[in-house]
Amino acid sequence: MKTAAGALLLGACLAGLCAPAAAQRQPIEPLALPPAVEQGVDMVYIDPEIGVNIRWRNTKLDNVTFARYAGAPLDLLQAINPLYAQLRRGLVGYQKQWSSLPQFRIEPGPRLAKGDGGERVILLRERLGLSAGSQFDAELKERVAAYQKVHGLAEDGIVGDDVVTSLNRGALHYAQVLMINMERARRLPAPGELKRHIVVDAGSARVFMYEDGKLVDSMRAVVGSNATQTPMMAAFLRHAKVNPYWNLPPEFNVKMVAPRVLEQGLGYLSERKYEVFADWTEDGPMLDPATVDWQAVSEGKLSLRIRRGPGPGNSMGDIKFMMPNDLGIYLHDTHDKSVFAKDDRWISNGCVRVEDAQRLAAWLFGAMPHVDDPGVETRVDLAEPVAVFLTYLTAAASADGVVFRADPYRRDTAVLERYFGAERLLQ
Repeated sequence: MKTAAGALLLGACLAGLCAPAAAQRQPIEPLALPPAVEQGVDMVYIDPEIGVNIRWRNTKLDNVTFARYAGAPLDLLQAINPLYAQLRRGLVGYQKQWSSLPQFRIEPGPRLAKGDGGERVILLRERLGLSAGSQFDAELKERVAAYQKVHGLAEDGIVGDDVVTSLNRGALHYAQVLMINMERARRLPAPGELKRHIVVDAGSARVFMYEDGKLVDSMRAVVGSNATQTPMMAAFLRHAKVNPYWNLPPEFNVKMVAPRVLEQGLGYLSERKYEVFADWTEDGPMLDPATVDWQAVSEGKLSLRIRRGPGPGNSMGDIKFMMPNDLGIYLHDTHDKSVFAKDDRWISNGCVRVEDAQRLAAWLFGAMPHVDDPGVETRVDLAEPVAVFLTYLTAAASADGVVFRADPYRRDTAVLERYFGAERLLQ
């Protein structure tokens, strides 16, 4: 079984590999991530100094395996992010309420709702700790709704395939998921370690701002899709770009830009303030669009970088928040605010769109940075860098205990298998 030390050592090695080097030319958009970045628990420290105290704290447990110390009351022994303690208390409550119930399999079948009866209802009542009976009554409906609320399911009191599947995972599965999330929380700053920091949670698609260890603001976010996941990493936010350029994702070049150029001519590019470059490095040479083989671009045979100038059609909005890293990950504004009203916000190319970039800028800089020319990208440096932690939480503390979320990146499944063995459903 992999040890905590091994996992931490891996994270430390990756931090060294991913730390920007002066001689390297950093990509300006998200790249394919090294497989080890997706280990699901550890965090890659792009700026190693961010993780000094966190690494020191974690290495005190080097000789203990993950499965032994996961879920332990470590917050009673040393300073740890408060989320760890909240989840630990939630774990204790979860085990009292749900792990103590009879753990056996419910066979799939037609959905069950108030007024139904039969053998499966008898088993369901027993499985959820209610008195014996064969009727799906108001008491059972209320109990099912309580189970759904905790386990991140639609809270309608109806037992469909989703409820049966969840029940058949068993309480141990969810207890172990809580332990995994506690370990992710342990990688976040403890009180007093940082004056200000930001946490981006790709599990809930939200951004949180902290001062002196206290949450002062939060907002919705759009994060990476399953195909282009937002990584677990920490880096210093050092500057912003006001009125930024938008570098189009490569698939846009093939599916949208090249076909339009072939249909409408080069005016399609000039009308939208598109500029064409030979590659994806900051100093890549600009090309004359008239010299480009647009048929080859449309067929995916020629790779280019195309960027759009500042303005209303620019998907970067009015500001980008830059934390230099070799993965090309950053936070940014967007002119399309409708995406934040949706439940499914796992749709980006890996970067993080923030719901209210002006509010975030005001928190960082004291006010939204002003520049004279709205048509020119302008760099504005922070007086002091602010650490940004990108994590992935699939469980949250609540007033009643805990609430589980979906696992859009399927990271929990991989971690469960790695540390606790292959997933086993109830028999």
